[in-house]
Amino acid sequence: MVNRLTSAKSTLALRRWGNRVVVMLAGMAALIAPISDATAKQARRAQPAETTAPREAGEPIMAIVSLKSQQVTFYDAEGWILRAPVSTGIKERETPAGVFAIIEKDKDHHSTMYDDAWMPNMQRITWNGLALHGGPLPGYAASHGCVRMPYGFAEKLFDKTRIGMRVIISPNDAAPVDFSHPTLSLFAPNAEIITAASAKAEALAREAMDAATTADEARKTATIAARESAPLAASLRKLERFKARADAELVSADKALAAAKTDQARAKAEDRQQKAAAKAAELGTQFDTAKADATSKLDAASAAKEAAKTAQTKNADTAKAALDAKLALEPVSIYISRATRTLYVRRNTHKPAPDGGGEVFDATIEVSVTIRDPGKPLGTHVFTAVARNDAGLRWTAVTIENGDGAKNALDRITIPKEVLDRIAPTALPQSSIVVSDEPLSEETNYRTEFVAVLSDQPQGGFITREPSEVLMADDNGWGDGNQQEDDSFGFFFPRNPTPQPSNARRGGRQFFPPLQRGWW
Repeated sequence: MVNRLTSAKSTLALRRWGNRVVVMLAGMAALIAPISDATAKQARRAQPAETTAPREAGEPIMAIVSLKSQQVTFYDAEGWILRAPVSTGIKERETPAGVFAIIEKDKDHHSTMYDDAWMPNMQRITWNGLALHGGPLPGYAASHGCVRMPYGFAEKLFDKTRIGMRVIISPNDAAPVDFSHPTLSLFAPNAEIITAASAKAEALAREAMDAATTADEARKTATIAARESAPLAASLRKLERFKARADAELVSADKALAAAKTDQARAKAEDRQQKAAAKAAELGTQFDTAKADATSKLDAASAAKEAAKTAQTKNADTAKAALDAKLALEPVSIYISRATRTLYVRRNTHKPAPDGGGEVFDATIEVSVTIRDPGKPLGTHVFTAVARNDAGLRWTAVTIENGDGAKNALDRITIPKEVLDRIAPTALPQSSIVVSDEPLSEETNYRTEFVAVLSDQPQGGFITREPSEVLMADDNGWGDGNQQEDDSFGFFFPRNPTPQPSNARRGGRQFFPPLQRGWW
């Protein structure tokens, strides 16, 4: 009985103590929760600081965006020069990781679909929805695919970059490291060849101008000759019809004369025959004279037309030779794809695109390439010639997907000799070689350098999207965008009718989708 009483008292005490513990723990939780929430919120919004290197900066050569750290770093030939926090794409609208380049710049870009939303100091990297621009930074990924930078940073940076500058978007932190390799040493600028190429480019440029002038003059001459000869030809055809009728009338009159039976009929037939013969003779003389004159002028018009064709052909050939000579003095970009076993070359012509927006990139070199162990991943590596040195060019390497390591990847590739002979002796700083398992993205076209995305990373920023309510992530959470949301250019421009494949590695083609007016 005592034991039961003692046990009951103990149980009651434990229950009372347990209740007190629960209440105490609940109170502590209530006190700790705001602190934890505040700490989590602060950690979530912790961002890299905007930083400038403590030295004089050179021209930016590349930008690397780290999706993991939400940071962008710009590099010149000597290292990093500018860093800033960024805000990339949210879940299901992620900023794709991969290799890009600046293809258009607009200091005061506004949305054409969403209440004129402001995207200041916009630097586009695809025509289908991705760009770097100024925007709000809540401290985490919050855009619809674009890379938002601090407003002041984007403004300060805008005039420093150039069309064609490399932009690398990496899933993790990445940075260029000094790199050397026998393949890269083949790209050694030859001073004599560069000097000769420069002189050749100038001479061909002058020749191209002269050829264009000649072709224009020949075209005008041919047009005038054709205009003048056109009525002659018509007049000649008309005279020919009249002559044919007169000849037919003469034949008829001759038959009537031969058939006349009486003196009166014969006299009438002779009069008719004499008039028909005179008219036929007159029209025959007119026709022969007009034919001689027309033939001379028609032959001259035909000769002028042939001369115009010849001049135009020479103009086109000379212009192409002049462009090739000019391109030899431009930084060259090479993309080697294990997926397609193809080597692509891009060089900026600096010519405005004929249908508006951006500049045209030359893509005339595209050849098969030999890759040892083609079934084995290469990874994705970007090799950049950052400056000249005694050996030729100083290179860096950036790896954003380490399949076989940068050195091993280059070891396995044999660049065709004809390509090396054509571009290696005049390779310049800012030239680059990209090696990847990926094919070129559908985003690659004549107005881009190279666009290649990592197929094993989210590509929500490329998804074809229907317009929806614009939301903006700021310090107060998600709310009305109030003209501040980038929404990736897919909201601002018509989308590419062929979206990015779900697994680009399976593709084997280089895509050049038709572009639509009104995208810019």
